[in-house]
Amino acid sequence: MPLQIWVDADACPNIIKDILFRAADRRALPLILVANRIIATPPSSFIKAVQVANGFDVADNYIVQRCQTNDLVITADIPLAAEVVAKHAYALNPRGEMYSKENIKEHLAMRDFMTGLRDTGQMSGGGPSALGQRDKQAFANALDRFLAVNR
Repeated sequence: MPLQIWVDADACPNIIKDILFRAADRRALPLILVANRIIATPPSSFIKAVQVANGFDVADNYIVQRCQTNDLVITADIPLAAEVVAKHAYALNPRGEMYSKENIKEHLAMRDFMTGLRDTGQMSGGGPSALGQRDKQAFANALDRFLAVNR
């Protein structure tokens, strides 16, 4: 089966989706966006959106159950990335960082540490900063590198 790209689309920035739409059409790759709401997609025989039920980790579970070895999952969700890496798939975050079996445990540990700091009030603040031009370029470059090697 050819490589498929799965997108954890609920939180994926539109600028990243646009890069993915162009890549899917240009390279004739199946791109599946999974979210608990309707996601607009351009007309393409390679791009489809799947709406799943509302609920904690429903979209993540859908992706984990269906992704195959060597598929690519686009997500900023580190536990989801860990699950797909365990299935011998690849995970790329919207800032251009590839998660791998070599680095996923470190990412999980840092996530848990930061969650602990926030939960105990030792650190405040929301999530990561907004995606900038540098992040967009890093993502596009990482996606191109991945597709050049894994196609």
